[in-house]
Amino acid sequence: MRRNRFSEHILWEVRDVNDRAVALLEQYDVEVLRTRKGRGVILCDTSNGLLVFKEYEGNEAKLALLDKLLSRIREQGTVSAEQLVPTREGTLCVRENDGTAYILKTYGEGRECNIYDRGECLEAVRTLARLHQCMLLEPQEDCPALMRFSPLQEYEKHNREFVKVQRFLRKKSQKTRFEYSLLGCIDYFIEQAGEVTEGWRSYEESMSRAYLPAANLPAADLPAAHLLQEDYAYCHGDYQYHNILCGNQGMFIVNFEKCLRDRQIRDLYLLMRKLLEKTDWPVALGRELLAAYEKITPVSAYAYIDLYYRLAYPEKFWKIVNFYYNSGKAWIPQRNQEKLDKLLAQEQQRKSFLESVFQL
Repeated sequence: MRRNRFSEHILWEVRDVNDRAVALLEQYDVEVLRTRKGRGVILCDTSNGLLVFKEYEGNEAKLALLDKLLSRIREQGTVSAEQLVPTREGTLCVRENDGTAYILKTYGEGRECNIYDRGECLEAVRTLARLHQCMLLEPQEDCPALMRFSPLQEYEKHNREFVKVQRFLRKKSQKTRFEYSLLGCIDYFIEQAGEVTEGWRSYEESMSRAYLPAANLPAADLPAAHLLQEDYAYCHGDYQYHNILCGNQGMFIVNFEKCLRDRQIRDLYLLMRKLLEKTDWPVALGRELLAAYEKITPVSAYAYIDLYYRLAYPEKFWKIVNFYYNSGKAWIPQRNQEKLDKLLAQEQQRKSFLESVFQL
């Protein structure tokens, strides 16, 4: 049999990288019994149970904040979530000679949440509601707060990218079927994105006006008083079924590295959008998910409007456009066309969902 020397070389490179990473585990006060490869991580069977070792791309200041948030979640005891494991020296990450950082975390045995199981989806929402009650953290000297995320700025950036890709497609002389399809619907989504962004801008301005007097009045006296608390609220940042593990002990939440300061409705939006896209935007499911969350953590009128604008923005279309524009154009995967076709087929269902659930 003829050997593929290139593949063999890549295989040895991967093994070398993994071996170097595993060697870093010697800096931890754990006995590693066995390691195995997971999805982008190294799973470690240790004397302290199953741990996960993975590359970390953030800065150490954010890692310190993440450690405090995860510790707070553990202390509250209402949600099971991963914890960072410090080294013998007390640091939260280790580095290779090239500066690549790695972190070691606890892990829960289990499978991903089944997005087609209504009961599991509702439990995932209830778990999120309890999680959010634990993720309030005021800034401290040794752990300053992260900058507040601005959805409006994010959407304005997306809108500029839409126009950029629109111009690129119009100038391109030879187009594939996918590019013709994209060009054929991009005007519609640019208009939609612009309307949502302008509506969001008006909403932000009204929120700011409501927030200013709240600083001098008792929280109970103002409908916008929840904003004072949300100033110190954090989100998981990537709360989707991949990061919700279901096991014998219930749900275990992992991968908090994308945590950020934003209104906590962000996490509910992300989970709902993922679930609804997979199931063709059923109104009944959307209402059940909202009700399950609100039963534990009430949703204010402001957060409700926030959720509407996030769901109304054509985020999925932007993801398709962004992936296309930032990838090689010599060969466009068929999967791109399939995603676009499904998005267009669901558009009327998405609009009907928004009209029904938010009573437009």
